[in-house]
Amino acid sequence: MAQFGKASTKRGKPSYIYAIIGVSLVLFLFGIVGWIFLNIKKTGDYFKENIQLHAYIYRTANEEQIDSLKNFIEGLPYALKVEYITREKAIEKYNQENDTLWKTLAISNPLPESIDFYVKANYVNKDSLANLENTLMTDFPQTVSEFQTPKATVAGVSQFVKTSTLILLVVAIILSLLVIVSIDNTIRLAMYSNRFLIKTMQMVGATRGFITRPLDGRALINGVIASAIAIALMIGFITISEKFIPYLRALHDTTNMLIIFAGIIILGIFITLLSTHRSALKYLKMKLDELY
Repeated sequence: MAQFGKASTKRGKPSYIYAIIGVSLVLFLFGIVGWIFLNIKKTGDYFKENIQLHAYIYRTANEEQIDSLKNFIEGLPYALKVEYITREKAIEKYNQENDTLWKTLAISNPLPESIDFYVKANYVNKDSLANLENTLMTDFPQTVSEFQTPKATVAGVSQFVKTSTLILLVVAIILSLLVIVSIDNTIRLAMYSNRFLIKTMQMVGATRGFITRPLDGRALINGVIASAIAIALMIGFITISEKFIPYLRALHDTTNMLIIFAGIIILGIFITLLSTHRSALKYLKMKLDELY
């Protein structure tokens, strides 16, 4: 038994190293696609929640009416960052984004007051915004002159999320199948160098359980090591990506990351263990002449 361990280590170690590296790279690729897939909706939500809505106010509206409108919008469970924009603030924002020709022409401030706000991503769609517009225009007819929403932007973002999610789902399914096949082939090649050792042990009377147990144990360890390497590569990749693309930091979700890491570990261990066990049984069933 002691000599089997030494022989197994000497003969199997080189193949196991290459197998671990191969499995790690495949799991890393799988993890990156999974990370993109889980974050695509979050990316869409990020853009949706940065679409500003404007409830423009009649110049005849008094302070009480404006406060009532503002309080109503703030009370909406899906409203975010509600801000009352006076005419002075409106022209200040306009000057930051446009030229100031109106000043040279001595034109009085033409911009109206407004309540500017954002809404949660789930409500940034055509129907929800239409219902909100109808509510504001109906309940505050003397206050709200116009409710402005960037309809083209809302439609574009929604379509982007749907299309991207569908494409990535197809890619994720295809990649999952490729990952399983690639890991299986990598492990089978690693086990190929142990085929004579497996057969020799069988010929001297060792049971299948006795033969496969240490191989399965080694496969379990290899799966954990490969998963750990893949996770380390993922953390490095994401850290560098967030450094060069700052907005990715806003999408950082610890829960999603833990789901991906758990998936990598489960897949790495399960496929490695299953492939090793299947390969060992395959060589046990083969005749000695078929091993050459």
